[in-house]
Amino acid sequence: MAASARLRTFATREDLAAELAATVSDRLREAIKSRGSATLAVSGGTTPALFFEALSHENLDWAKVIVTLVDERFVPPSSERSNERLVREKLLKNEARLARFVGLYSDATDVDEAARRSEAGVALLGSPLDVVVLGMGTDGHTASFFADAPNIDDLTNPSQARRVLPVDTASSGEPRLTLTMPLIANARFLALHIEGDAKRGVLDRAIAEKTTTLPIRMVANSAASGLNVYSARTG
Repeated sequence: MAASARLRTFATREDLAAELAATVSDRLREAIKSRGSATLAVSGGTTPALFFEALSHENLDWAKVIVTLVDERFVPPSSERSNERLVREKLLKNEARLARFVGLYSDATDVDEAARRSEAGVALLGSPLDVVVLGMGTDGHTASFFADAPNIDDLTNPSQARRVLPVDTASSGEPRLTLTMPLIANARFLALHIEGDAKRGVLDRAIAEKTTTLPIRMVANSAASGLNVYSARTG
């Protein structure tokens, strides 16, 4: 992991959000210039709100950008725990209001059916994705790659043919949907956004302990373009 992780540390959350937003918008502009459109996959939780706000003000051709989620809880967008709701409220506004959004949730009978339904929409994004921005929990999970997931080997298989898989395990809190390893690891630009000493400590241990099976290390080891870590000590 040490060879494939590039670490940038910021004094404040605001500094991190501004720099990550500028970098992501530059990557999206490059994609639009080169290929006529751009794809962006983002994560939910409490960490990315400031980054989303900063990115929403970036001046680029948002009508040519498709935004999707790295993972999603199996809850409707009306739920406060919905990542789609977070993205719509914090990112898809201001300049970014013109972006197209492709979500993972659907009103399916169960999370397995929802994962199968989301395959078609995610397939339209193509591969590789231009930008993927990950988060990480204090347990070392990223996306919805939880170490105790019964299907963790399927989720993190670099040759996985499925684009979206369900996750249902004790650590996840509720059933979830997640992009699989190939879509994440093969992104043209892959970033990890973390804040606070606790998460930084987890990441540092994952870097130092070569035998760890923490999901964040699995992603870093598989990252085709390397993992760009944006860390703020405060948070």
